[in-house]
Amino acid sequence: MASDKQVTFVIVGGGIAGVTCAEQIASQFPSDGVCLLTASPLVKTVINFKQVSKTLEEFDIEEQPSSVLEEKYPNLKVIQSAVKLLRAKEHLLQAENGQTFHYKKLCLCSGGKPKLLIQDKPHVLGIRDTDSAQDFQKRLSKAKRIVVIGNGGIALELVYEVEGCEVIWAIKDKAIGNTFFDAGAAQFFIPSLEAEKKDRSLPCKRSRYTTDNTGAGHSGASGELGSALGPDWHEGIEFRGAEQSSSGVHIEYECEVDEIFTQHEFLQSKLSTKKSELGVWPAYVHLNNGKVYGCDFVVSATGVVPNTEPFLHGNNLDLAEDHGLRVDDHMRTSEQDVYAAGDVCTAGWKPSALWQQMRLWTQARQMGWYAARCMAADVLEETIELDFCFELFTHITKFFNYKVVLLGKFNAQGLGFDHELLVRCTKGQEYVKVVLTGGRMVGAVLIGETDLEETFENLILNQMDLSRYGEELLNPNIDIEDYFD
Repeated sequence: MASDKQVTFVIVGGGIAGVTCAEQIASQFPSDGVCLLTASPLVKTVINFKQVSKTLEEFDIEEQPSSVLEEKYPNLKVIQSAVKLLRAKEHLLQAENGQTFHYKKLCLCSGGKPKLLIQDKPHVLGIRDTDSAQDFQKRLSKAKRIVVIGNGGIALELVYEVEGCEVIWAIKDKAIGNTFFDAGAAQFFIPSLEAEKKDRSLPCKRSRYTTDNTGAGHSGASGELGSALGPDWHEGIEFRGAEQSSSGVHIEYECEVDEIFTQHEFLQSKLSTKKSELGVWPAYVHLNNGKVYGCDFVVSATGVVPNTEPFLHGNNLDLAEDHGLRVDDHMRTSEQDVYAAGDVCTAGWKPSALWQQMRLWTQARQMGWYAARCMAADVLEETIELDFCFELFTHITKFFNYKVVLLGKFNAQGLGFDHELLVRCTKGQEYVKVVLTGGRMVGAVLIGETDLEETFENLILNQMDLSRYGEELLNPNIDIEDYFD
C-alpha cells in the first residue's frame, strides 16, 4: 500500500557499507528517524571487530534478520524492498513496495552486481550473494566437472574449496590471483591446489540465518541481488561434487571465453565433430586458445560492476570511468544531500600516495562508517577531515588457508619501473614481499603467520629510509621488529 514518510536519514543497501552507515547514524541521532532499505530479508553485520594495528582491522560478517538491528536501535526501521526511483532534487525516494520517503540525507550503498559472462544461459552461474552461493552448492553436489572463469577473490576461494569434482579454471592472466598478489606469490600457492586439503579451521560456530522463500535475496520486479558475500562466505558450506575422489584443478592461463554452448547448441555447431573426444555434457565452453571443455555448469566469477542503475534516471549523478558514483572526500555525490559508500561508489578525491580503492569488504565498512560521520558533520554543521583509514591501503584475508596481509602499493600499483622488490619465501610456510621506492617501503605482501604486519605498517607510514639495510631487511635470522621498535 502506498504511503508517504518523512525521515531524516535514508540508507539504501543491506550490505556491509549500508548497515555500518545505518548503525553509526542511528546511534548518533537517537531521536531522528533512520530508514534502511534492503533488497534481501537478511542484512550483513560486522562482528568480532578487532583493530589489529593503526590501520589494519579484522572482522567477521554475520547475516542477521533485520529485526536484530531494529531491536538494537529503536529509531532504525528496516524496509525490505528495492528502490524504484530517486528524485534527488525533490529529496524523494520511492521503493518498489509503494512507499515514498522524503529524506534530509540519503546514502546509497547498493553495492555491485556480477559481471556475468553471458546473461540468461541456464548453465552459467554468477556467485555474488548468499543465495547464489547456496544455488552453487546444490548444483555442485550433482556435478563431475565445472569450469570456473575469473581470477578474483571468489574464484580463488572457490577452486580451493571444491572437492569431489574436477575444476577447469580459465584465467586471462599469466598467474593466479593477480588482483591480490604477484606471480611469485601465485607460485607459492600452486602446491596448495594440488595437495591433500589440510584439516581446515573449525566449523563456523556463529549463527547462520537462511530464508525459506525461494526468491530470497531478490526483491520485486528489479530482480535486485542480495548484498555481497562476506569474508568467510564459504565457511560452514560443504562444496562437494558427485565424485568420491577429487580430480584436482586444471588451470588454463591467458585465455578468455569465446562461447558457451548448451548441449543442443553444441551439437548444432561446427565444433560437434569433437563430441566423441569430449563426451556428453550439459554445457560446453569454447576458449579463445582453441580448447573446448564439456562440463556440468560454468561459474562466472569475473568481478562486479557498481549497481547504480536504480538511481540514474532523471538525476544528475556524476559517474566515474568505472561507472561508480563519483564521491568527494566527504562521500558526497554530485547531487545535494546524496552520499554513497562501498562498491557502488568511486573515490573522486586525489588519493594518498599509499592508498587505492579496491572493492573489498574492509573498504565497504570503512566507507560506510566514514559516510555516516560526514552526514552527521553536515547536519551538525561541523567540519571533518578525511579519515586516517584512507592514508594507507590495508587488507587482511585468507587464501588457500593461509593468512594474507596486503599493505600500501602491495603490487607496485602506479609505480612504473621506479621501484625494487625484496622477497623471502619458505615453501609451504610463508611468502614475504616488500616494495621499495627511493629506499623507502611503500607496500608489502605477507602470506602465512609472519607477524610482520605492524612493523611494516609503521615503516610504510613513517617513510623511513631503509637503503642501508639492503637485503638484510628480510633476513630471517634478524629480528626486524627489534630494529625498528
